[in-house]
Amino acid sequence: MPDAFDLPLSRENTCSVKFDARKAVFGREDVIPLWVADMDFPAPEAVTEALEQRARHPVYGYTLFPESLYEAMIDWFGNRHGWVIERDWVMMAPGVVPSLHAAAMAFAGKGEGVIIQPPVYPPFFSSVRKTGRTVIENPLEQMDGRYQMNLEHLEACAAREDARVLLLCSPHNPVGRVWSEQELRAVLEITRRHGVLVLSDEIHCDLTYTDKPAHHMLASLATSEDALVTAVAPSKTFNMPGLGLSALVVPDAGHRKALKEVFDTMHMNQCNPFSVAGFEAGYRHGGEWLDQLMAYLQGNRDFVLDYIKTKLPEIRVTAPEGTYLLWLDCRALEMTDTELKHFFVHKAGIGMNPGLSFGEAGGGFMRMNIGCPRQVLETALEQIRQAVAPGPN
Repeated sequence: MPDAFDLPLSRENTCSVKFDARKAVFGREDVIPLWVADMDFPAPEAVTEALEQRARHPVYGYTLFPESLYEAMIDWFGNRHGWVIERDWVMMAPGVVPSLHAAAMAFAGKGEGVIIQPPVYPPFFSSVRKTGRTVIENPLEQMDGRYQMNLEHLEACAAREDARVLLLCSPHNPVGRVWSEQELRAVLEITRRHGVLVLSDEIHCDLTYTDKPAHHMLASLATSEDALVTAVAPSKTFNMPGLGLSALVVPDAGHRKALKEVFDTMHMNQCNPFSVAGFEAGYRHGGEWLDQLMAYLQGNRDFVLDYIKTKLPEIRVTAPEGTYLLWLDCRALEMTDTELKHFFVHKAGIGMNPGLSFGEAGGGFMRMNIGCPRQVLETALEQIRQAVAPGPN
């Protein structure tokens, strides 16, 4: 069954950002797109069937969130992650990125500090800056190619008088770390000690590899004394980010009220009938599909790692513990970031995310999306090899 992920599926001319925006982003339409974090695989059949069934009713009016949707989500996290969620804790949201903005606005005042851990997903920066808050950087550190938190520096950041919120990315995008229980408990101790609220973005929590450490939901380690909001969504798990629906799990009633007030100012309390159908179907019926997906992605990951090790020693990469994203260390190519992007686009014909977009700590890196048929990765890697060392192998 995993071989089904090998089947090519054209996404061109479907208004796909990943494919149909190539000319605008890269200056040419023929690059192999390994950038935007969605996958080139069909969503679970149950999701498509749920959308088709909803479409058969020809009225697409204002829609409620049914209790069955909450039940499906709560059951998923209980069964998959051992995390017990109470129904009253759940708030539906229009996406994780809007939730980052809402958290910054709800829990930090204008000019106050929000801690982020670069290199990190670009909206972590923009959600702070565009809401008039102050970015406090707690950069990750590399040890033998593997990233870790600088907890001593995090303590200093949290101790600042203006520090109000920590935006935690877990598993981490783009470096692929699944934080250990010890690291997460240290984060909770630091933020509890200094009264800093944590917004834990765990949108990639289901995308972890069986040969790597297990993911721990931060909330499953927290106590009633911890100020914590968890952002989750089926969008990455079941490859349906275009449906634009996520959830926030917020144990504290006061925190829920503060977030609701922010969302109310944006008039974002209406939901899409198709988002509701897809959300529930994924969490209710997508488990077997996800298991097959992760087996295929692990094969993709290992294929790319082996290829780079044997044929592209100029590039270094550490196996991610989670996500379908690889963080390529291209510094040995000795190019500026502008030269690096030009090299991959115009010499290799590959469209990836420049590391610099994840913060200054990403300089010299590129992010590669491996959520595609393996044959696409083979072609892309061969084009990169030929661009790095033209001529016969």
